[in-house]
Amino acid sequence: MTVRVGVLGATGAVGQRLIQLLDPHPEFEIAALTASDASAGETYKDAAKWRVNSPIPEDVAGLEVRATDPDSVPDDVDLIFSSLPSSVGAEVEPEFCEAGYTVSSNSSNGRMDEDVPLIIPEVNADHVDLLEVQRDERGWDGALLKNPNCSTITMVPPLAGLDREFDLTDVRVSTLQAVSGAGYSGVTSMEIIDNAIPHIGGEEQKMETESRKLLGSFDGAEVHRNEMDVAASCNRIPTLDGHLENVWADTAEDISTADAEAAMESVTGIDLPSSPEKLITVFEEPDRPQPRLDRNVEDGMGVAVGGFRETTDGVQFNCLAHNTMRGAAGASVLNGELLNKRGYL
Repeated sequence: MTVRVGVLGATGAVGQRLIQLLDPHPEFEIAALTASDASAGETYKDAAKWRVNSPIPEDVAGLEVRATDPDSVPDDVDLIFSSLPSSVGAEVEPEFCEAGYTVSSNSSNGRMDEDVPLIIPEVNADHVDLLEVQRDERGWDGALLKNPNCSTITMVPPLAGLDREFDLTDVRVSTLQAVSGAGYSGVTSMEIIDNAIPHIGGEEQKMETESRKLLGSFDGAEVHRNEMDVAASCNRIPTLDGHLENVWADTAEDISTADAEAAMESVTGIDLPSSPEKLITVFEEPDRPQPRLDRNVEDGMGVAVGGFRETTDGVQFNCLAHNTMRGAAGASVLNGELLNKRGYL
């Protein structure tokens, strides 16, 4: 049965990617789009300055943009995808949950709340059952599920393979993040051309805390965070899409580069429409992965790794993912598929 869905923040960068992915989706039908009050009442084609590298879907272009309010969304919408700014999402998303809507959100607010599942389905799908705790504690008929930060999503699937096999103890990561991660107006051309910016506000903390929650264990009542130590340094560079990350991972057990590659390749896709069969692609070339060449691996939903070297206490490697596909819109859609499959809609 087709699931009717709505998109909050539909005119923004991630909102447009969501529409690109949802319009042809085999399980979902777009039924409602919301944006700021300034756009409410306009058709989507007039409200959105479309920037995705494919045309606006014809059946979406004429939809009326609604106010971002539960009263503006039809009752027969089964699932809400949220790409709101976190300051707005913190206020609005709980209102939708209280009104009975289930929300798959890309916004950063609430990710570390004890009763909010933070999910990468190929890594920790079992955490979705934390929603039972959430509904009991908050008295919601709806529910709130989060995907992690785009830079965290890039790093965690490879780390999951290492942790399962060799027990991670320490992780150090330095990122080279694309400008699209800041949104269309997030970084001006005068800031980023011929430059690199060695700070992205709040990004380091997100990587350090979210990764430990994602790789934690769920006992049916709460998530126990992974005890590994994580330190991140986040940098903005002048690439359009694709976050490249240099990772140093220390393990409790001895590990070779061949061991690391095999452990990562063992983290595979799962039976959901947007999950690639080959989640992690290993490159043997020392100069891969690269954003321009490899960000679209597995239609933008895979993670590319390479540049393996043994270190004193573990391995060093590079990883890359498309930050607005796998790292944002695609991650939210994948979580929506998980909610549907597990009967939470």
